[in-house]
Amino acid sequence: MRWSQSFIPTLKEEPSDAEVPSHRLMLRAGLIRQLMAGAYTYLPLGYRALRKAEAIVREEMDRAGAVEIHMPAIQPIELFERTGRIHSFGNVLIHFDVARRGQKVRLALGPTHEEVITDLISRHVSSYRQLPFTLYQIQTKFRNEERPRFGILRTSEFLMKDAYSFSASVEQLDQAYQAMYDAYCRIFSRCGLEYVPVEAESGPIGGDASHEFMVPAPNGEDRILRDTKSGYAANIERAVTGRRPSPVPAEAPADAPPMKSLDTPGTTSIEQVSKLLKCKPHQMIKTLIYLAINEFRGGRPQPVAVLIRGDHEANENKIRRVLGAESLELADEETIQKVTGAPVGFAGPVGIRCPVIVDHDIPLMEKAVVGANAADAHLVGVRIGRDWLPSTVGELQAVSFKIEGNADDRTTFDLRNAAPGDPSPKGDGTLELVHGIEVGHVFKLGAKYSVSLAATFVDEKEQSHPIIMGCYGIGVNRILAGLVETRHDADGIIWPISVAPYEVVVVPLNVQDPPVMELAERYYRELQDAGVDVLLDDRDLRAGAKFKDADLVGFPLRLVIGGKGLQDGVVELKWRDQPEAEKVPVADAVAAVRRQVAERQAALKAV
Repeated sequence: MRWSQSFIPTLKEEPSDAEVPSHRLMLRAGLIRQLMAGAYTYLPLGYRALRKAEAIVREEMDRAGAVEIHMPAIQPIELFERTGRIHSFGNVLIHFDVARRGQKVRLALGPTHEEVITDLISRHVSSYRQLPFTLYQIQTKFRNEERPRFGILRTSEFLMKDAYSFSASVEQLDQAYQAMYDAYCRIFSRCGLEYVPVEAESGPIGGDASHEFMVPAPNGEDRILRDTKSGYAANIERAVTGRRPSPVPAEAPADAPPMKSLDTPGTTSIEQVSKLLKCKPHQMIKTLIYLAINEFRGGRPQPVAVLIRGDHEANENKIRRVLGAESLELADEETIQKVTGAPVGFAGPVGIRCPVIVDHDIPLMEKAVVGANAADAHLVGVRIGRDWLPSTVGELQAVSFKIEGNADDRTTFDLRNAAPGDPSPKGDGTLELVHGIEVGHVFKLGAKYSVSLAATFVDEKEQSHPIIMGCYGIGVNRILAGLVETRHDADGIIWPISVAPYEVVVVPLNVQDPPVMELAERYYRELQDAGVDVLLDDRDLRAGAKFKDADLVGFPLRLVIGGKGLQDGVVELKWRDQPEAEKVPVADAVAAVRRQVAERQAALKAV
């Protein structure tokens, strides 16, 4: 392609509305343009890079044994009603009515395709002999993103690769999951991304195995906790700590002063109480009342008090797993009044009328500030063992929780979000917090959708079972955004050769000089014939302007023709990620370019 015949509207000025480097540089380099909030047009260079990333995804999915299909972007609302996701999606689901033959038809633009694929399989798979297999597609998705931002990192319309595995056994699911996990590692390596697979939260039905693939980046919206010594990494919803159960004191020291009640009118938050009582949040105990539901006990909501240190955040997924609950939600005002005798904001463990579980840190607090279970009051100098005790395992089991252990044990649990400086759950390192951009997610769905949509199979004993599913997604647009966000300098983008819009840009310094253009045209044709992806910058501009545009766009290799070098019988090869240029004889230039491009491509494929 010739630059003069393409459409590459580069910008000299910084876009005023661009918040992060990837957004700013993709606009300046002429890769994208915004149509409206959350919707972007991919211009020729951006679309070429997107298609190259898509091709790598497709090659590795095929290599992993997945089979490509293509499903409709429009979907019937009825499928979302059957799975219950019409409520969980809420405003994110873009839905509308259309008139057909006098009837109102309710449709949605697909935010994802679990319902559609499961409905398809329910109609065509009936025997274990047809399983296992994995299907995938690369398709546009639509979500009503209320706060689209950061360019193509958070949009309402985006390109996604979604794959779904269908299995007759957990063993088959494990094999499909591992195949997809390995394929994702190859995909992101070939795309030139620095990525970290992190343990992720799947939710109560998603199974235990779930991994997100994160690109560490200062502007990433996801938070990751990792230990570089052991390699452990997890997102903040999933990360566990290496803390151990703390012994619960049987009593307080004999000379310990008694607890005391203080008036704290209108102070219902940790910040308000700590300011009024002139204490620190880490000296306070936060008492949260939840309603946990266990289906095996009839599905009746059971209130439970969860205690964590005042400066920490409760992790509801950990709490749910500790309790063995199918679902968990914060209690309503009526329940809080019933178990504490006080309005919201004054709950505490002393005299509370519901089971109590505590985080590992709580017994380490020799004295603490807690809610008094009375309006406008808090207790100070409260000591565990003397003034209150957590529930025993037996007490928790008696009210429907599946906690394991000896009935008389009073133990502690990991109930809060992990934090920087916490001990790692593996090895002797500590956790550090980094921000990341999620580019992929693999997890085990189990039977959630197959049960809702009647996707079953008959085993060798003629017994019917729901098909076991896995789900595997990649944000193809986010591959580009993640690359630009993490691979740039003051001059522009630094593309890896595998997804660069063009591998090589040929830059004749003076297009009015016939010998220069004759050589440039010859190089351009020979590189094209050799299969090199090449752009000829045939614009009649100063050399400095051409070099600035080449660096801004980030072409991996620049081949410069003209000036004193051509008089000396050499041309210049300059890699975008290298500080110095290389001079090669005119006769050897094409061979040198072909060899160096092939070496770089091979290095990315060797995974």
